[in-house]
Amino acid sequence: MNITTTGRKVTLKNRFLEMVEKRMSKFDKYFDRDAEGHVTVTVEGSRQTVEITVNYRGFIYRAERTAHDMEQAFFEAADIIDRQIVRNKGKLGSRIKRTDNQIAAASDFTSAAEEQEFNIAREKRFLVYPMTVDEAILQMNMIGHTFFIFLNVEGEEICVVYKRKDGDYGLITPELA
Repeated sequence: MNITTTGRKVTLKNRFLEMVEKRMSKFDKYFDRDAEGHVTVTVEGSRQTVEITVNYRGFIYRAERTAHDMEQAFFEAADIIDRQIVRNKGKLGSRIKRTDNQIAAASDFTSAAEEQEFNIAREKRFLVYPMTVDEAILQMNMIGHTFFIFLNVEGEEICVVYKRKDGDYGLITPELA
């Protein structure tokens, strides 16, 4: 796995970088060398947030944790990634390289509720109109939703705008793998 570590508002020490390399190397049992791992550490006051993103064959595993200690936040986020992989192994099939026996041994802590099938409670269809990103955000705010799907006139593709927890907006633009 290729690992990139970034510090925002902090200079990361070599000891922390080595610890990240060592812990992230444990994910090699799940992924081939073409997996991309990104670890981002953000310090805001006494809060230290660690975000781990692993991109592998079109699947994205992501976890974020905040603590007073960046090492604690990192280990908690890494444990979440590990649980996501183990929990979804059956659904992902051959996209994960780990054997079923290894997964069974590691999945002792997963509950039956985590292994249940997804239940689609409702399906909704609606017309998608061509508009700019600003128009889509305005429309989203007018209908009181936290996301809005639209046809972006700039790139002529289906996109999603969404409201972030910090009050800003995000734009999701599809890209073929």
